[in-house]
Amino acid sequence: MKIYHDSDVDINVLKGKTVAVLGFGSQGRAQALCFRDSGLDVVIGLRKGGKSWEKAKEDGFKVFEFGDAVKKADVVMMLLPDEVQPKVYKEFVEPNIKEGAALEFAHGFAITYKTIVPPKNVDVIMMAPKAPGDKERDVFLEGFGVPALVCVHQDYTGNAMKTALALAKGLGSTRAGVFETTFDNETLTDLFGEQAVLCGGTTALIKSGFQVLVDAGYPPEMAYFEVCHEAKLIVDLINEGGFEKMWHVVSNTAEYGGLVKRDLVITKESEEGMRKILKDIESGKFKDEWTAEWANDLKYLREIEEKEKDLQIEITGREIRKLFEKKKKN
Repeated sequence: MKIYHDSDVDINVLKGKTVAVLGFGSQGRAQALCFRDSGLDVVIGLRKGGKSWEKAKEDGFKVFEFGDAVKKADVVMMLLPDEVQPKVYKEFVEPNIKEGAALEFAHGFAITYKTIVPPKNVDVIMMAPKAPGDKERDVFLEGFGVPALVCVHQDYTGNAMKTALALAKGLGSTRAGVFETTFDNETLTDLFGEQAVLCGGTTALIKSGFQVLVDAGYPPEMAYFEVCHEAKLIVDLINEGGFEKMWHVVSNTAEYGGLVKRDLVITKESEEGMRKILKDIESGKFKDEWTAEWANDLKYLREIEEKEKDLQIEITGREIRKLFEKKKKN
Protein backbone atom coordinates (compact mmCIF):
# COMPACT_ATOMS: atom_id res chain seq x y z
CA MET A 1 0.00 0.00 0.00
CA LYS A 2 1.29 3.44 -0.91
CA ILE A 3 1.77 5.66 2.16
CA TYR A 4 1.61 9.47 2.12
CA HIS A 5 3.11 11.85 4.70
CA ASP A 6 3.03 15.62 5.27
CA SER A 7 5.68 16.41 2.66
CA ASP A 8 3.69 14.57 -0.04
CA VAL A 9 0.52 16.63 0.35
CA ASP A 10 -0.46 20.24 -0.37
CA ILE A 11 -3.43 21.34 1.72
CA ASN A 12 -3.61 24.54 -0.35
CA VAL A 13 -5.53 22.67 -3.05
CA LEU A 14 -8.50 23.41 -0.76
CA LYS A 15 -7.65 27.10 -0.37
CA GLY A 16 -10.63 29.29 -1.28
CA LYS A 17 -12.94 26.27 -1.34
CA THR A 18 -15.81 25.42 0.96
CA VAL A 19 -16.05 22.09 2.74
CA ALA A 20 -19.57 21.10 3.79
CA VAL A 21 -19.68 18.51 6.56
CA LEU A 22 -23.06 16.78 6.54
CA GLY A 23 -23.70 15.43 10.01
CA PHE A 24 -22.34 16.53 13.37
CA GLY A 25 -21.94 13.30 15.28
CA SER A 26 -18.68 11.86 16.54
CA GLN A 27 -16.93 11.94 13.15
CA GLY A 28 -18.59 15.06 11.80
CA ARG A 29 -17.79 17.25 14.77
CA ALA A 30 -14.20 16.01 15.20
CA GLN A 31 -13.33 16.38 11.53
CA ALA A 32 -15.00 19.78 11.21
CA LEU A 33 -13.11 21.18 14.22
CA CYS A 34 -9.78 19.85 12.94
CA PHE A 35 -10.37 21.15 9.41
CA ARG A 36 -11.22 24.59 10.76
CA ASP A 37 -8.10 24.61 12.93
CA SER A 38 -6.10 23.71 9.81
CA GLY A 39 -7.41 26.79 8.02
CA LEU A 40 -10.16 25.28 5.89
CA ASP A 41 -13.48 27.00 5.25
CA VAL A 42 -16.02 24.66 6.85
CA VAL A 43 -19.82 24.81 6.97
CA ILE A 44 -22.13 22.27 8.58
CA GLY A 45 -25.18 20.73 6.95
CA LEU A 46 -27.99 19.46 9.21
CA ARG A 47 -31.73 19.15 9.56
CA LYS A 48 -32.97 22.41 11.02
CA GLY A 49 -34.04 22.00 14.61
CA GLY A 50 -32.24 18.68 15.02
CA LYS A 51 -30.32 17.98 18.20
CA SER A 52 -26.97 18.80 16.57
CA TRP A 53 -28.06 22.15 15.12
CA GLU A 54 -27.46 24.19 18.27
CA LYS A 55 -24.33 22.24 19.18
CA ALA A 56 -22.72 23.13 15.85
CA LYS A 57 -23.68 26.77 16.34
CA GLU A 58 -22.23 26.73 19.86
CA ASP A 59 -18.97 25.48 18.35
CA GLY A 60 -18.95 28.57 16.15
CA PHE A 61 -19.78 27.02 12.79
CA LYS A 62 -22.03 28.39 10.07
CA VAL A 63 -24.90 25.92 10.01
CA PHE A 64 -27.24 25.40 7.07
CA GLU A 65 -29.92 22.96 6.11
CA PHE A 66 -28.53 20.06 4.06
CA GLY A 67 -29.47 21.39 0.62
CA ASP A 68 -28.16 24.90 1.25
CA ALA A 69 -24.86 23.55 2.60
CA VAL A 70 -24.42 21.37 -0.48
CA LYS A 71 -25.08 24.32 -2.82
CA LYS A 72 -22.22 26.26 -1.22
CA ALA A 73 -19.76 23.36 -1.18
CA ASP A 74 -16.78 22.38 -3.29
CA VAL A 75 -16.38 19.30 -1.08
CA VAL A 76 -19.45 17.52 0.32
CA MET A 77 -18.60 15.17 3.17
CA MET A 78 -21.16 12.44 3.89
CA LEU A 79 -20.46 11.97 7.59
CA LEU A 80 -23.84 10.45 8.38
CA PRO A 81 -24.77 6.89 9.39
CA ASP A 82 -24.89 4.39 6.51
CA GLU A 83 -28.64 3.93 6.93
CA VAL A 84 -29.30 7.69 6.74
CA GLN A 85 -27.04 8.54 3.80
CA PRO A 86 -29.22 7.34 0.86
CA LYS A 87 -32.26 9.40 1.89
CA VAL A 88 -30.22 12.56 2.59
CA TYR A 89 -28.33 12.09 -0.66
CA LYS A 90 -31.47 11.65 -2.76
CA GLU A 91 -33.34 14.56 -1.18
CA PHE A 92 -30.61 17.12 -0.65
CA VAL A 93 -27.27 16.22 -2.25
CA GLU A 94 -28.20 14.92 -5.68
CA PRO A 95 -30.30 17.99 -6.66
CA ASN A 96 -27.76 20.52 -5.33
CA ILE A 97 -24.20 19.27 -5.77
CA LYS A 98 -22.13 21.37 -8.19
CA GLU A 99 -20.40 20.00 -11.24
CA GLY A 100 -16.76 19.33 -10.37
CA ALA A 101 -17.40 19.16 -6.63
CA ALA A 102 -16.00 16.28 -4.59
CA LEU A 103 -18.39 13.89 -2.87
CA GLU A 104 -16.53 12.43 0.11
CA PHE A 105 -17.19 9.43 2.33
CA ALA A 106 -15.48 8.18 5.50
CA HIS A 107 -16.62 4.60 4.83
CA GLY A 108 -17.23 2.88 1.51
CA PHE A 109 -20.56 1.12 2.19
CA ALA A 110 -22.73 3.43 0.07
CA ILE A 111 -20.46 3.23 -2.98
CA THR A 112 -19.49 -0.44 -2.76
CA TYR A 113 -23.10 -1.58 -2.39
CA LYS A 114 -24.55 1.18 -4.60
CA THR A 115 -27.00 2.55 -2.05
CA ILE A 116 -25.78 5.86 -3.52
CA VAL A 117 -24.96 6.23 -7.23
CA PRO A 118 -23.26 9.62 -7.82
CA PRO A 119 -23.49 11.53 -11.10
CA LYS A 120 -20.57 11.29 -13.55
CA ASN A 121 -19.63 14.97 -13.25
CA VAL A 122 -18.27 14.94 -9.67
CA ASP A 123 -15.24 13.45 -7.95
CA VAL A 124 -16.03 10.59 -5.57
CA ILE A 125 -13.43 10.09 -2.85
CA MET A 126 -12.89 8.61 0.58
CA MET A 127 -10.85 9.81 3.53
CA ALA A 128 -11.34 7.31 6.33
CA PRO A 129 -9.55 8.06 9.63
CA LYS A 130 -8.83 4.90 11.60
CA ALA A 131 -10.15 6.03 14.97
CA PRO A 132 -13.36 7.23 16.64
CA GLY A 133 -14.04 10.94 16.36
CA ASP A 134 -13.11 11.84 19.95
CA LYS A 135 -9.74 10.10 19.55
CA GLU A 136 -9.07 11.91 16.27
CA ARG A 137 -9.68 15.25 17.93
CA ASP A 138 -7.54 14.45 20.99
CA VAL A 139 -4.59 13.30 18.89
CA PHE A 140 -4.90 16.35 16.63
CA LEU A 141 -4.82 18.69 19.64
CA GLU A 142 -1.69 16.87 20.84
CA GLY A 143 -0.02 17.95 17.59
CA PHE A 144 -0.19 14.66 15.74
CA GLY A 145 -2.89 12.73 13.89
CA VAL A 146 -4.44 9.31 13.51
CA PRO A 147 -3.68 7.19 10.42
CA ALA A 148 -6.20 7.32 7.58
CA LEU A 149 -7.12 5.57 4.36
CA VAL A 150 -7.73 7.43 1.11
CA CYS A 151 -9.05 6.33 -2.25
CA VAL A 152 -10.73 7.55 -5.42
CA HIS A 153 -13.82 5.98 -6.97
CA GLN A 154 -14.37 8.63 -9.64
CA ASP A 155 -11.91 11.28 -10.83
CA TYR A 156 -13.91 13.78 -12.87
CA THR A 157 -11.63 16.78 -12.30
CA GLY A 158 -8.26 15.03 -12.35
CA ASN A 159 -7.63 16.31 -8.81
CA ALA A 160 -9.64 13.80 -6.79
CA MET A 161 -6.68 12.20 -5.00
CA LYS A 162 -5.18 15.61 -4.21
CA THR A 163 -8.46 16.62 -2.58
CA ALA A 164 -8.68 13.42 -0.52
CA LEU A 165 -5.10 13.83 0.66
CA ALA A 166 -5.62 17.51 1.51
CA LEU A 167 -8.54 16.54 3.74
CA ALA A 168 -6.33 13.93 5.41
CA LYS A 169 -3.70 16.58 6.04
CA GLY A 170 -6.37 18.87 7.50
CA LEU A 171 -7.12 16.12 10.01
CA GLY A 172 -3.42 15.70 10.84
CA SER A 173 -3.40 12.18 9.44
CA THR A 174 -0.43 12.78 7.13
CA ARG A 175 1.70 13.24 10.26
CA ALA A 176 1.05 9.60 11.06
CA GLY A 177 0.60 8.10 7.61
CA VAL A 178 -2.14 7.92 5.01
CA PHE A 179 -2.60 4.65 3.13
CA GLU A 180 -4.00 4.45 -0.41
CA THR A 181 -6.64 1.77 -0.93
CA THR A 182 -9.94 1.18 -2.78
CA PHE A 183 -13.55 1.64 -1.74
CA ASP A 184 -14.24 -2.09 -1.92
CA ASN A 185 -11.18 -3.05 0.13
CA GLU A 186 -12.04 -0.55 2.84
CA THR A 187 -15.70 -1.54 2.98
CA LEU A 188 -15.22 -5.30 3.08
CA THR A 189 -12.33 -5.36 5.56
CA ASP A 190 -14.01 -2.77 7.79
CA LEU A 191 -17.24 -4.76 8.00
CA PHE A 192 -15.34 -7.98 8.63
CA GLY A 193 -13.25 -6.41 11.39
CA GLU A 194 -16.34 -5.01 13.11
CA GLN A 195 -18.31 -8.25 12.96
CA ALA A 196 -15.68 -10.94 13.48
CA VAL A 197 -13.22 -9.26 15.85
CA LEU A 198 -13.69 -5.72 17.12
CA CYS A 199 -17.38 -5.45 17.98
CA GLY A 200 -18.89 -8.91 17.48
CA GLY A 201 -15.99 -11.21 18.32
CA THR A 202 -14.68 -9.19 21.27
CA THR A 203 -18.03 -8.78 23.00
CA ALA A 204 -18.88 -12.45 22.46
CA LEU A 205 -15.52 -13.54 23.93
CA ILE A 206 -15.90 -11.28 26.97
CA LYS A 207 -19.53 -12.32 27.51
CA SER A 208 -18.70 -16.03 27.33
CA GLY A 209 -15.67 -15.72 29.62
CA PHE A 210 -17.75 -13.86 32.18
CA GLN A 211 -20.51 -16.46 32.06
CA VAL A 212 -18.13 -19.41 32.46
CA LEU A 213 -16.67 -17.90 35.65
CA VAL A 214 -20.05 -16.92 37.11
CA ASP A 215 -21.55 -20.33 36.31
CA ALA A 216 -18.62 -21.92 38.14
CA GLY A 217 -19.52 -19.95 41.28
CA TYR A 218 -17.06 -17.05 41.14
CA PRO A 219 -18.24 -13.54 42.12
CA PRO A 220 -19.44 -11.53 39.11
CA GLU A 221 -17.28 -8.60 40.19
CA MET A 222 -14.14 -10.77 39.98
CA ALA A 223 -15.27 -12.15 36.63
CA TYR A 224 -15.84 -8.63 35.28
CA PHE A 225 -12.37 -7.47 36.27
CA GLU A 226 -10.66 -10.52 34.79
CA VAL A 227 -12.40 -10.73 31.42
CA CYS A 228 -13.61 -7.18 30.70
CA HIS A 229 -11.87 -4.46 32.70
CA GLU A 230 -8.37 -5.72 31.94
CA ALA A 231 -9.11 -6.33 28.25
CA LYS A 232 -8.37 -2.67 27.48
CA LEU A 233 -4.98 -2.91 29.17
CA ILE A 234 -3.99 -5.85 26.98
CA VAL A 235 -5.30 -4.27 23.76
CA ASP A 236 -3.43 -1.04 24.55
CA LEU A 237 -0.18 -3.00 24.88
CA ILE A 238 -0.78 -4.78 21.57
CA ASN A 239 -1.60 -1.46 19.90
CA GLU A 240 1.60 0.10 21.24
CA GLY A 241 4.02 -2.67 20.35
CA GLY A 242 2.29 -5.69 18.88
CA PHE A 243 1.99 -9.12 20.44
CA GLU A 244 5.71 -8.97 21.22
CA LYS A 245 5.38 -6.05 23.63
CA MET A 246 2.28 -7.51 25.27
CA TRP A 247 3.99 -10.89 25.89
CA HIS A 248 7.04 -9.08 27.27
CA VAL A 249 4.97 -7.00 29.73
CA VAL A 250 2.65 -9.70 31.09
CA SER A 251 3.94 -12.40 33.43
CA ASN A 252 5.58 -15.57 32.15
CA THR A 253 2.61 -17.45 33.58
CA ALA A 254 0.20 -15.34 31.50
CA GLU A 255 2.36 -15.71 28.39
CA TYR A 256 2.68 -19.48 28.68
CA GLY A 257 -1.00 -19.98 29.51
CA GLY A 258 -2.11 -17.66 26.73
CA LEU A 259 0.06 -19.18 24.02
CA VAL A 260 -0.61 -22.79 24.98
CA LYS A 261 -4.35 -22.58 25.66
CA ARG A 262 -5.71 -20.00 23.23
CA ASP A 263 -6.42 -22.57 20.50
CA LEU A 264 -9.03 -24.12 22.77
CA VAL A 265 -11.06 -20.92 22.45
CA ILE A 266 -10.44 -19.76 18.89
CA THR A 267 -10.72 -23.09 17.08
CA LYS A 268 -10.92 -24.16 13.45
CA GLU A 269 -14.69 -23.88 13.85
CA SER A 270 -14.24 -20.26 14.97
CA GLU A 271 -12.19 -19.52 11.86
CA GLU A 272 -14.84 -21.17 9.69
CA GLY A 273 -17.39 -18.84 11.28
CA MET A 274 -15.18 -15.89 10.37
CA ARG A 275 -14.92 -17.13 6.79
CA LYS A 276 -18.72 -17.33 6.67
CA ILE A 277 -18.94 -13.72 7.90
CA LEU A 278 -16.49 -12.61 5.18
CA LYS A 279 -18.33 -14.57 2.48
CA ASP A 280 -21.65 -12.95 3.44
CA ILE A 281 -20.03 -9.51 3.30
CA GLU A 282 -18.41 -10.16 -0.08
CA SER A 283 -21.56 -11.65 -1.63
CA GLY A 284 -23.79 -8.80 -0.50
CA LYS A 285 -25.86 -11.01 1.80
CA PHE A 286 -25.01 -8.88 4.85
CA LYS A 287 -25.84 -5.73 2.88
CA ASP A 288 -29.26 -7.18 2.06
CA GLU A 289 -29.88 -8.07 5.72
CA TRP A 290 -28.78 -4.65 6.94
CA THR A 291 -30.66 -2.59 4.36
CA ALA A 292 -33.81 -4.64 5.11
CA GLU A 293 -33.35 -3.59 8.73
CA TRP A 294 -33.24 0.06 7.58
CA ALA A 295 -36.65 -0.45 6.00
CA ASN A 296 -37.87 -1.84 9.33
CA ASP A 297 -36.78 1.36 11.15
CA LEU A 298 -34.04 -0.61 12.97
CA LYS A 299 -36.66 -2.28 15.19
CA TYR A 300 -34.76 -5.57 15.53
CA LEU A 301 -31.50 -3.74 16.27
CA ARG A 302 -33.18 -1.74 19.05
CA GLU A 303 -34.71 -4.93 20.45
CA ILE A 304 -31.38 -6.74 20.74
CA GLU A 305 -29.78 -3.56 22.12
CA GLU A 306 -32.29 -3.60 24.97
CA LYS A 307 -31.63 -7.27 25.68
CA GLU A 308 -27.90 -6.58 25.86
CA LYS A 309 -28.46 -3.97 28.59
CA ASP A 310 -29.97 -6.67 30.82
CA LEU A 311 -26.99 -9.04 30.69
CA GLN A 312 -25.43 -9.71 34.09
CA ILE A 313 -22.03 -8.52 32.87
CA GLU A 314 -23.60 -5.18 31.90
CA ILE A 315 -25.33 -4.78 35.26
CA THR A 316 -22.12 -5.67 37.12
CA GLY A 317 -20.05 -3.40 34.90
CA ARG A 318 -22.29 -0.40 35.51
CA GLU A 319 -21.90 -0.81 39.28
CA ILE A 320 -18.11 -1.19 39.08
CA ARG A 321 -17.68 1.78 36.75
CA LYS A 322 -19.60 3.94 39.25
CA LEU A 323 -16.82 3.32 41.75
CA PHE A 324 -14.26 4.72 39.35
CA GLU A 325 -16.47 7.71 38.61
CA LYS A 326 -16.69 8.52 42.33
CA LYS A 327 -12.95 8.30 42.68
CA LYS A 328 -12.46 10.76 39.81
CA LYS A 329 -14.89 13.23 41.38
CA ASN A 330 -13.05 13.07 44.70
